[in-house]
Amino acid sequence: MTLNPEKLLNDFETGSKRALARLISLIENNGKLADDVRDALYQKSGRAYRIGFTGPPGAGKSTLVNQITKAYRQQGKTVGIIAVDPTSPFTGGALLGDRVRMNDLTLDDGVFIRSMATRGSLGGLSTKAQEVADILDAFGKDIIIYETVGVGQSELDIVEAADTTVVVLVPESGDSVQAMKAGLMEIADIFVMNKADREGADRAIRELSAILHLREARDWQPPIVKCVAVKQEGINDLLTAIDRHYCYLQEHHLLEEKRRERFVQSVHSLVSTRLKNEFWDERARRILEQHIAGLDQRKTSPYRAAQQLIDHFKQSLAKQ
Repeated sequence: MTLNPEKLLNDFETGSKRALARLISLIENNGKLADDVRDALYQKSGRAYRIGFTGPPGAGKSTLVNQITKAYRQQGKTVGIIAVDPTSPFTGGALLGDRVRMNDLTLDDGVFIRSMATRGSLGGLSTKAQEVADILDAFGKDIIIYETVGVGQSELDIVEAADTTVVVLVPESGDSVQAMKAGLMEIADIFVMNKADREGADRAIRELSAILHLREARDWQPPIVKCVAVKQEGINDLLTAIDRHYCYLQEHHLLEEKRRERFVQSVHSLVSTRLKNEFWDERARRILEQHIAGLDQRKTSPYRAAQQLIDHFKQSLAKQ
């Protein structure tokens, strides 16, 4: 079936969830019309508040997101959820299991959930996920929530995508210490100690507080919120902490700064991807294969190969 972008965008404007889903698929698959669509929709974005939830696997992030979404809906706010799951390095597939834990939200017209794969992004949040957030923003969602893969040390690019970053921990397994090692300590605007009814929760919170006090003093000190998401405990406290952080960003003009940085990062990412795709033309691949053929005799090196490929690329540009 031929895609009619004008009709799709018109349906999108009228609030069609089907059009929203189709436009997201178009962007994910890099369809021929993707750039025009991205450009048109980006100019309508910029209103939604973006919240990222990250942390170790098994911390209960999906349950927490579920409860937070319900709380925002009670306030009359619409919510878009982007649940990012890891891509298998072998099959390219992804588990995409978060929807199963959010089934009770699927019937709410004010909520839209999209599961996505990381597509090889080391930070656990693909560039595509940020583009989808822009589409949800343009669609009129008040709140956009990222729930990212808990992959530990590389789970850092959530900072670039979210206005407020929530790191979810649990009392077991020394998660607070592991968070310090992983760098999660540096990216958190708010900490949540989920499953706080379990043994060791208070001790874990004390450890986390001690680590935070060792850090250099900052204008914003991340609060630690105790939650038991499955029992809906602590959800209002978390909402209050998010609101406080939003107000802090507004008062210090940091929200605009974050969004400018997000724009620059998006441009960098797009340019890098497109240059890479243009770089590896058929001639470049043949040059690389020739160097590989001479590898056994040690007649080449990766440095020489790289320079020859760059020279070829420059020559190609000069001919255009």
